[in-house]
Amino acid sequence: MTKRSYRLGDIASELGAELRGDPDTEIGGLATLQAAAPGQVAFLANPSYARFLVDTRASAVIAAPSVADQCPTNVLLLNNPYLGYARLSHWFDPAPVPQPGVHASAVVDPSAQVSESASIGPQAVVEAEAIVGDNVVVGAGCIIGARCTIGEQTVLRPRVTLAHDIVLGKRCHILSGAVIGSDGFGFANEKGAWHRIAQLGRVVLGDDVEVGANTTIDRGAIDDTVIGNGVKLDNLIQIAHNVSIGDHSAMAAMVGIAGSTRIGSHCVFGGQSGVAGHLTIGNQVHLTGMTLVSNDIPEPGVYSSGTSADTNRQWRKNAVRFRQLDAMARRLKELEKKIEG
Repeated sequence: MTKRSYRLGDIASELGAELRGDPDTEIGGLATLQAAAPGQVAFLANPSYARFLVDTRASAVIAAPSVADQCPTNVLLLNNPYLGYARLSHWFDPAPVPQPGVHASAVVDPSAQVSESASIGPQAVVEAEAIVGDNVVVGAGCIIGARCTIGEQTVLRPRVTLAHDIVLGKRCHILSGAVIGSDGFGFANEKGAWHRIAQLGRVVLGDDVEVGANTTIDRGAIDDTVIGNGVKLDNLIQIAHNVSIGDHSAMAAMVGIAGSTRIGSHCVFGGQSGVAGHLTIGNQVHLTGMTLVSNDIPEPGVYSSGTSADTNRQWRKNAVRFRQLDAMARRLKELEKKIEG
């Protein structure tokens, strides 16, 4: 791997940062404030790490203007240091760069349309009438189902599965093990026996969507499952059939969304939170971790449910009290009536 090095002045220019220091300083990597060595850039985004700033050995630090005077080395001033770090991280990404072309072991149906600039990895399968756009990367062992469409610059890491008729927008990033377009959980019951319902819809992803490892997105029963532009899904998430998620929403690991739920834009769902089916969640709703939603949430804001961990002895006592809440509420209402009378 070729070691990359950049002038600090060039980095400042690309990031739109104000540089206080030597523009000719050579930068060859990123590191934390604590671990940085000369030749590396560190960043300060969380105030709790400010105590490490004075002793850092980094050649430069990305920081907010409010802490510039505390920095003992070159400083790149940005109002959002974390965004600066995010952008700069791609300069030093050691991931191999795939080359255009179809690997000899890949299987591509003759009716599929694959751009000459696309990269199709070892043992990947591209089925009939699929369309693979410009500069798309299809990793090893991926399966692209019949009639799928993949927008330009989208990356599928190894072992991604797209069922038939899936639409991915531009610049999407799908991590290993993700399954997009699996059948929704649809069954009709007759006399205790379950009968499978064919899932006729698609999954449609907008542009700049990220889908984490081993996340599943079910296809619609009749209408499509729709994921908006800029949505970010972490690992091990389940999105059921006919769900829609608005633009730029983000969900942490192990979130579960039941069928036919509508989620607005710019929502943030903490890990292991869950939403029941056929609900409507408005824009800018933030669910803290392990929150269970069983009713519509039309208004923006932060919502929580559940209880924090406690000793088992105390938890048992609280559980007993919880079962008594209804009876206690009824007694309280009777007392209020007597007092008012």
